[in-house]
This record gives sequence, structure tokens and C-alpha cells, in this order.
Amino acid sequence: MAEEVRSPDTTALDEVVTFTSELIRIDTTNRGGGDCRERPAAEYVAERLADAGIEPTLLERTPGRTNVVARIPGTDPSAEALLVHGHLDVVPADPAEWTVHPFSGEVRDGIVWGRGAVDMKNMDAMVLAVVRSWARHGIRPRRDIVLAYTADEEASAEDGSDFLADRHAALFEGCTEGISESGAFSFHPQPGTTLYPIAAGERGTAWLKLTARGRAGHGSKVNTANAVTHLAAAVARIGAHTWPVRLTTTVRAALTELASLYGIEVDTGAPDLDVDLLLDKLGPAAALVEATVRNSANPTMLEAGYKVNVIPGQAVAYIDGRTLPGGEEEFVATMDLLTGPDVEWEFHHREVPLEAPVDSPTFAKLRAAVERFDPAGHVLPFTMSGGTDAKQFSRLGITGYGFSPLRLPPDLDYGALFHGVDERVPVDALHFGVRVLDHYLKSA
Repeated sequence: MAEEVRSPDTTALDEVVTFTSELIRIDTTNRGGGDCRERPAAEYVAERLADAGIEPTLLERTPGRTNVVARIPGTDPSAEALLVHGHLDVVPADPAEWTVHPFSGEVRDGIVWGRGAVDMKNMDAMVLAVVRSWARHGIRPRRDIVLAYTADEEASAEDGSDFLADRHAALFEGCTEGISESGAFSFHPQPGTTLYPIAAGERGTAWLKLTARGRAGHGSKVNTANAVTHLAAAVARIGAHTWPVRLTTTVRAALTELASLYGIEVDTGAPDLDVDLLLDKLGPAAALVEATVRNSANPTMLEAGYKVNVIPGQAVAYIDGRTLPGGEEEFVATMDLLTGPDVEWEFHHREVPLEAPVDSPTFAKLRAAVERFDPAGHVLPFTMSGGTDAKQFSRLGITGYGFSPLRLPPDLDYGALFHGVDERVPVDALHFGVRVLDHYLKSA
């Protein structure tokens, strides 16, 4: 019981704010072109680990694209190890659109502002604050904790988790489970109701490149082999397509818990279940699951031509596709149908979907850690519409959960902050996260 009182200490609560702010000030913008440099942030993390007596290892596939890995030995050598990972890179931010400069790390009125405040330098800072608090008080977890601060998560992960899993698997020896971003954040669908979704699944990534080839010519001439026309038709079909419902185990569990919370009688295993009707009944709470009841494909980029009066011989489009477990074959067949005979398609980047057990002792401990610090909150499993580094680490046999706890006020929309303008996190939310992580990681 004494450990619970001492850890996390007030120094940890102060440090998590400082670390979040200072990490935000280190611009690690990843535009996907290879020009990101995570090394300054990696060195910042490594210095603070070393200062706590935790030996960091810095690893690079490409100069400047630095990862940090460290292991904290547990008290039970026979226990399986736990991976705790977070990425150091962030998506771009235009200062002209922000209330404060996105890389200022400004702390104003109890709020830390800046790119990475929720995605995910906050989690990086929370983990740092927790393990440094342990070091001050001589606390050791039951099982080995492997820390990984990765590069390149916001693009291909080739310089980050993909590189680590492929080239440095030995550093993760014994790890069977992992926790990372996008879970255990508070969600307020209605006054008086607070949900904490913990991610137990991720849709797969299926980014596509579409190419239409035709006959180049003058823009004033008749041209029945216009590459732009063929591509535009295919893109329109893809954008308008309604995908069939495909419910995974995690999504069924989420729908069941939400329906129970709202007093809705439903059998999510019934073959005649009207999922769209159920989502309507759930109101704002449906936002947690509506993007994960189907595969999806959204056109995002178009490239064609160089002059208004010249019909190009080739046109290209990119599609952000996402697949559910078991839905990969459906996705491929649907793309063949929607693109048609005049457009070729290929995978631009592909990652498998994931699903972790929601009836496991691990999920029960994650739930208990949140409920310990917010007994009135309702914890439920959910599937992420996007993905994380957990996909790469899954190749090492590591089952991943999204668990980056934050208790946010009802007027702060966590989902809108991700990759959005004016990304920010309350100091109180960081303190909540430190307490929850500290409790879970010691009991895991």
C-alpha cells in the first residue's frame, strides 16, 4: 500500500507537463517524404531515461530517423514481458490556422498546446514520468517492461517499428502484449455519461494507387480514351460505394455494451441485425463504432496533366482503404469491380488488421486501472478505424491494446484533436494518465 501512496509522486505530475511541452517544441513533422528527423526528440527521451538509471539504446535505419528502446527488469523473471510504445513523429501543422504556434508547447490556463499533445507526445511524456518516479522510489514492476519510442509511425513505419521488428527483434524477447495510443480516453456522448473505449482491434491499412492510361492529345479534340475521364469515373464509383456490414468480435462486444448502457435490447449475433438502425438508436455514442462496422475506401489524392489544353496520357489517384479482419478478400474483389477495365490498381501500402481478446485478464486489468480513478466511467472495447505501430510489433507475436489514458472535459473532442487544428491536452488529463498508467504497469 505504501507504494500506491508514493508513486506517482508530485514530481512525476510536474514532469509530465514539462516533458509534453518540451517534446512538442521539438519539431518532428513527418510529411511522408523522408525529411523528418526524430533524433532530437529521441535524444531528449534517452537522456531522461539514462538520468533515471534506465539504459536506452538508440537505433536508426536512416540517419536522423532515431528510435529508442529500453528494458526495465521486473521482479518475476518467469513472467512474460510487456511492450509500452509510442511514436515521436507528428503530422504537419500550419501555424496560420492555429490559435497558438503548433510547436510552442505553450502551457496556458491549465492546457498544454501544440502538435503532438494527444498524438502522441503526451503518452511519451506520461510513460517517462511514470518510470522516472519508479526509479526515485525503488519500485519495480512485476514483469519486464520494454519501452519503445519510435520514428516514422505517421508514414510507412519503415524507419520505425517496421525496422525494429525486422532487424532488432531480440530487444523485444519475451514480450507477448503491448499497449500504445488511441485508447482509454474519455468520451461524453450525453450529459452524465463518460465512456472510456480501450482499443482491442485495428482495421487493416490498404492504401491504393490507381492508374488510368489513355491517349494523349489536344484538349479541343474528341478523345474517347481520356485517362482523366476513366480515372474520374472509377474514383466516383469508389467514393459512392456502400460496403456491406462486417462485424468483428470486438465491434460486437462494443455494440453489446453500448446497447446495454442505453437500455436497448439487441442480439448482435442475430443474422437479421439492422446495424445502421442500432447505430441511430445509440446517437452520439455511435461515433465510437460506426467507422468500424465495414471495410472502407476513400479517394484522397489525384494527379493528372500539366496544361489545361492537353489531355494527358496517364492519370493517377490514391485511395485510403481500410479492412476488417476477414474482409481482405472482399476488399480486393470490390476494388476489381469498382475500378473497371480502364483503370489498374495496386497496393501502395498494406498492413494487416488486428484483433486482441476482450475477455482476457489483460483487458480486465486495463479496465480496472481506469475505473480505479474514475469509478463512474464506463469502460468498453472498441476497434480503431486507423492503425498504429502495433501492426508491425504483431509480427513478433505481440498482442496490442490501445491504452493512452486521458480524462478530458466534455467540451474537448478527442477525435477532432487527432491530426486537427489547435491540438491540446489539459494538465489534469495528463495527471490522470500518469496515475492510471502507474497503477496498471505495476499490476500488469
